[in-house]
Amino acid sequence: MKKTLIFFTINIFFSTLIFAEKITFSANSMTGTIGDKSDSTSLIGEAYVLTESMEISAGRITMSGKDFRYIEAEGSIKGKNMESELEFTCEKMHYDRETKIARLSENVNLIDEKNDVNAKAQRIEYNQNTDIAMIQIDIELQQKDNVCKGAYAIYRKKEKKLELSGNAQIKQGEDTFRAQEITLDMDSQEITLDGRVKGSVVDERKSSKEEEKPEVQPENNDVTAKETESSENTDINTIQEQTNEKTEEKK
Repeated sequence: MKKTLIFFTINIFFSTLIFAEKITFSANSMTGTIGDKSDSTSLIGEAYVLTESMEISAGRITMSGKDFRYIEAEGSIKGKNMESELEFTCEKMHYDRETKIARLSENVNLIDEKNDVNAKAQRIEYNQNTDIAMIQIDIELQQKDNVCKGAYAIYRKKEKKLELSGNAQIKQGEDTFRAQEITLDMDSQEITLDGRVKGSVVDERKSSKEEEKPEVQPENNDVTAKETESSENTDINTIQEQTNEKTEEKK
């Protein structure tokens, strides 16, 4: 059965704003109506929605509320926020176009390429107005040489700061830092630890000194071995000669 791609472009006029926002969307099929914008409209199969600040593709996308205020997506979601320059993938998403808050859940991967940040978690809520992301459950955030983990995190994009709490941990190369709360300045790479602080640091100076120790040359070992062997042979010959002389005297 041949798939038919439905493609629409509509202009949404906000009663509280003096400008219109254009929404473009497409899918293999659609249910609902676009005449009454307070109703729900579902895009099914290769669903795609583009607003002035958000681009979303998923298996299914539903737009609802007045002027399609709410966008919900599910199934292999890929998205990009053009204003914040963030990209993401997840399995479920809820986006409020009025408050500009996106709630991402299930195997979330948020990428901030500009600041070299890659955050993985089960839940991320991002506020486009404040540029703040709240990250929860199975957190692993990588930034340059830092690998950060914890039960809860706040990523302040504008300030380039990460706040970790709940079994918080940061690894910088071979160095590890643990505390109840950890703050990472992503510009200066400065770490602030608070509460039950623990850490382990590799002393690079010691390692470099160990590397500078002179190696034993194989040639010297060979010489020593030969000298020892020669000395042992000389002692054996001397003993044999003395034994022979005593034998002859007895005869």
